[in-house]
Amino acid sequence: MDPLVAKRRLRAITRHLSPLSDDLASSHISTNPTAGEFVNVQGYSAVLPEKLQTGKWNVYRSARSPLKLVDRFPNLPEVRTLHDNFVYAVEKFRDYRYLGTRVRPDGTIAEYKWMTYGEASTSRAAIGSGLIYHGIPQGSSIGLYFINRPEWIIVDHACSAYSYVSVPLYDTLGPDAVEFIVNHASVQVIFCVPQTLSTLLSFASKLPSVRLIVVVGAVDENMPPLQSTNGIEVISFSKLQSEGQKTLQPFRPPKPEDMATICYTSGTTGTPKGVVLTHSSLIANVAGNSLSVDFGPSDVYVSYLPLAHIYERVNQIGLVHYGAAVGFYQGDNLKLIDDLAVLRPTLFASVPRLYNRIYAGIINAVKESGGLKERLFNVAYNSKRGALLNGKSPSPIWERLVFNKLKDKLGGRVRFMSSGASPLSPDVMEFLRICFGCDILEGYGMTETSCVISVMDIGDKVIGHVGSPNPSVEIKLVDVPEMNYTSDDVPYPRGEICVRGYSVFKGYYKDEVQTREVIDEDGWLHTGDIGLWLPGGRLKIIDRKKNIFKLAQGEYIAPEKIENVYAKCKFVAQCFVYGDSFNSSLVAIVCVEPDVLKSWAASQGIKYDDLGQLVKDPRALAAVLAEMDEAGKEAQLRGFEFVKAVTLVLEPFTLENGLLTPTFKIKRPQAKAYFAREIADMYAQLPQSEAI
Repeated sequence: MDPLVAKRRLRAITRHLSPLSDDLASSHISTNPTAGEFVNVQGYSAVLPEKLQTGKWNVYRSARSPLKLVDRFPNLPEVRTLHDNFVYAVEKFRDYRYLGTRVRPDGTIAEYKWMTYGEASTSRAAIGSGLIYHGIPQGSSIGLYFINRPEWIIVDHACSAYSYVSVPLYDTLGPDAVEFIVNHASVQVIFCVPQTLSTLLSFASKLPSVRLIVVVGAVDENMPPLQSTNGIEVISFSKLQSEGQKTLQPFRPPKPEDMATICYTSGTTGTPKGVVLTHSSLIANVAGNSLSVDFGPSDVYVSYLPLAHIYERVNQIGLVHYGAAVGFYQGDNLKLIDDLAVLRPTLFASVPRLYNRIYAGIINAVKESGGLKERLFNVAYNSKRGALLNGKSPSPIWERLVFNKLKDKLGGRVRFMSSGASPLSPDVMEFLRICFGCDILEGYGMTETSCVISVMDIGDKVIGHVGSPNPSVEIKLVDVPEMNYTSDDVPYPRGEICVRGYSVFKGYYKDEVQTREVIDEDGWLHTGDIGLWLPGGRLKIIDRKKNIFKLAQGEYIAPEKIENVYAKCKFVAQCFVYGDSFNSSLVAIVCVEPDVLKSWAASQGIKYDDLGQLVKDPRALAAVLAEMDEAGKEAQLRGFEFVKAVTLVLEPFTLENGLLTPTFKIKRPQAKAYFAREIADMYAQLPQSEAI
């Protein structure tokens, strides 16, 4: 860059940095070393122009690295790939605990048994060499079709060391999706467990690219014979490892720009999309996060979030870098509390759905205890909350009397918690911070950005937002005039969140059309989420641009597809399906066919004064919902796509009442506002297990 241009940019940035808000006055963020004496960054974000001379000042970067996006670990620039990252960890933490499991080979549960970093390194070399022994060429796609356990991580490391591409497969997509992914990615080897082997063999004849199936946790004597009809060999994990140990091969290290994994998203409509993530993009994302966290080999992490999802994958990459120990749950979410008590983790990552259950469980237990115990909890909670709000240290007596008992539910040692995948209610966030007394950070990300786009900063006491940009990316908000969101909105700029930087994916596998739909010519990824900038450079998610949303458990919903299914029902004239990331189920507003409803009521002998009374009759609601359920089953909707509650209305959705577009599509933001009370009432009446 021309020196004069560089100096002009530095002077401009100095004049246009985000103002320091009152609540950031005590921030510990220091001057960024990249900027030197030219820039003194305070707050959580810095604002830059999109284009040097003509661009609007609308690009936000992390205050930790405002002038240079992070693409590698600052103190370890030689670590550019996942293989480099693991080699570094093995050299530094060889004899430290790494992978632990309670599940014994015979299926019984015992204390955690650990594998060291050195032992994991030996195992991954054997597995990679075993794949070469079976003639699997470099660059091949390797499928992983089982839940979290040490072998998953070993296989992933083997892929990185020998330049294979890992492709996670998971059951929530359904067998048809697994078949599609295997064929779409030309998967040559699938690692599975006995439970998923039978599923694979049921459609093995439809998987022409597959040459080898490796069964984890199986006994060699119980392996099925060679599948001669389609040429697929089936062997045990232990046999592959033994073959590799006898024929060890040197590593075949990948380049930073090589594909590390293809992560298929549960998608929106149609078939799953394969997100191509390179080694460099994954390292950049973790390296960006490394500027604000401090973990080490004394830390212990519990792995139960699906490894097939990017949230847990990136957590694992970071844990390796710090030499942390990873203990796996026994595979049953209902027994997770037991695993936590034995493992006693220091780091805990989760999603709002589980945090909501923890919150509800504590609240219910306190109410049921009644009397002195309930009063004691309330006094302790309010005292600690008041102290924290005033910047004072809470009395240690409340920890001993009340909060230590709650901490024991997670093993008693958790010092750091994170939340991702969907929004966490501010009330729940505050409650958890008070009860568990540790850093709890909420982040925002997506598979297409190698996970984290933004995350709360440690020490930030403000809640209800998703923090500042990951230092590996920059963020801007783009106007969405049809939804009345603009970057000139007062008091806060609003718009579609767009992301650019080293963590952004290269595209959808074999799908240039959909890639161009989300990445523009300037390299900005359009997320479809609507955000606003709060004071201090904090990002807050407020809406979705597309008619696609996530439920609380992280599943994507395409409401128009579901509405088209229900439109076939005789009772349904029009249907508006609603859901959000604070709830795990769908509800619907149904404009009924009056004549059909009246005919049904007559056949049931139901008396009513007018149709307004009939649409509120519980028997009518049940009949409409039952028919919708039948339509859903016939259309093979997935469980989370079924509506769990309905409200019947007589007024049609029209252009006149503002609920339809000129092309007769539902205006979703307007319908959400129009039926806000009905939606709230339906969620309030659902059983808590359905609503959360």
